[in-house]
Amino acid sequence: MSEDLFIILFGACFSLFMIGIAFFINGKSQPRQLWMLFFTEMWERFSFYGMRALLILYMTNVLKMADETANFQYAAYNALVYTTPLLGGWLADRYLGYRKSILLGGILMAIGHLVLALPQEYTFFLGLGFLISGNGFFKPNISSLLGKFYESNDPRKDTGYSIFYMGVNIGAFLGSMICGYLGQKVDWHYGFGLAGIFMLLGLAVFAYFKHTLENKGDSPQPELISELKAGLSIEKWYYVGAFLLVPLSMFLVKVPSITTWILGPLGFVSFLYLLYLSQNFDRESKQKMWAAIVLITSSFFFWGFYEQAGGALNLMAERNVDFRWGDSTLSSAMMNNSVNPFYIIFLTPLLGMFWTYADQNLKSINIPVKFGIAFVLVALGYFVFFQGGVAGISNQTGLMPLYYFLLAYFFITLGELFISPIGLSMITKLSPVNMVGFMMGIWFLASALGHKLAGWIGAQMAIPKVNAMGEAFTAIESLPIYMNGCKKIALASIVIGFLMLIISMIINKWMHGVK
Repeated sequence: MSEDLFIILFGACFSLFMIGIAFFINGKSQPRQLWMLFFTEMWERFSFYGMRALLILYMTNVLKMADETANFQYAAYNALVYTTPLLGGWLADRYLGYRKSILLGGILMAIGHLVLALPQEYTFFLGLGFLISGNGFFKPNISSLLGKFYESNDPRKDTGYSIFYMGVNIGAFLGSMICGYLGQKVDWHYGFGLAGIFMLLGLAVFAYFKHTLENKGDSPQPELISELKAGLSIEKWYYVGAFLLVPLSMFLVKVPSITTWILGPLGFVSFLYLLYLSQNFDRESKQKMWAAIVLITSSFFFWGFYEQAGGALNLMAERNVDFRWGDSTLSSAMMNNSVNPFYIIFLTPLLGMFWTYADQNLKSINIPVKFGIAFVLVALGYFVFFQGGVAGISNQTGLMPLYYFLLAYFFITLGELFISPIGLSMITKLSPVNMVGFMMGIWFLASALGHKLAGWIGAQMAIPKVNAMGEAFTAIESLPIYMNGCKKIALASIVIGFLMLIISMIINKWMHGVK
């Protein structure tokens, strides 16, 4: 058995073990619907992250794009993936309901993955268009649906969302390993195709067990969406619109500069709109929305730093990390994209227990403080990458030793766990009852803008096709470029982290006891 396949087998066994541990520790105290949504999201994330492991490498190695172009188009794709939840969350809140939105999104995403599996160049952007549209209906609404099974200040909520987030990352871990290996070592399109098959599996889990959702997640206005307009019900017109979003998304990925001009103003208008809406609520609800706005805004910078993982760090791993193991060289796509979810799976149960302890004994570790710590941890991770680069220069290979790579991702992953699942839970706690889906969409819009920032940062670390001598860059020449980018990210992240810690008392006061 090859080293790659051994790691995949180990990863599958480890994932099953951790699911069992999570259920044994917290299973009986959580609502049973958590586990159905856990497995639905797990297989959807398998498909999404399996494709993500391959995307920018496929663009640079097969489509022969320059690093800068690939970074900008990859960022535009990711930004749109996190923008469409704003529309999907709003439609689910007001018209379709969470159940129908999740099924619609899953179908569109399955089509997207299967289109990517076709070995034709034109199918690449078409597949991405389907993924963007489908993700908008799937991603915000499965998280919002889970929140329906907890009371506002339910102490189980953070732990429940952490378990749910572990399901996300088990899917990401397995998808990154298996699809990354297939794509890079066997055939790119096999990796894309397998992602589509597991997306269908996630849909099957949701459809088969949807009766366990009781009466939650149904359309809030069933009479309205059944009305006929031009021969079709309003519900079906929404479905038509979802498919029409596909060619628009294709165009915006191919011309990423237009995406920037759309998302920038959209983010600014959304920020003003939230401030306007907050004036319609009482003082407590208004201040809760202010707290949410500040935390959402900070997440924009976090995702700009963090999301180098699928872009510039993915390329750095291929070119400048020593993945030799024995007589083999491991797949960089598999390793770079599976290390992060592996750490999350391992750390989530431990952090779940820590959050329970902290809620009772460490009152100072509130949500704003967690956000500040997240930035500090990300800064540590990028500093370790920088030091790994120093080692790669010193040994004159231009290859970062593997242990630096693994340690850097440990700190970055720990930072993610201090902000991402906490942020999902925070939105459901601070949002007015009839705005949860919309606020979740705003949270993902901040992620979208963060991805655009990530694309710009990644482009600053782009390695030209040839050096001054007209030859391809060697590892020893490309490594200093990545090192300089990592150092700048570390400095920016530590400054924002300390700023969040300084203002945490004000934000926590606005939250009026929400934990």
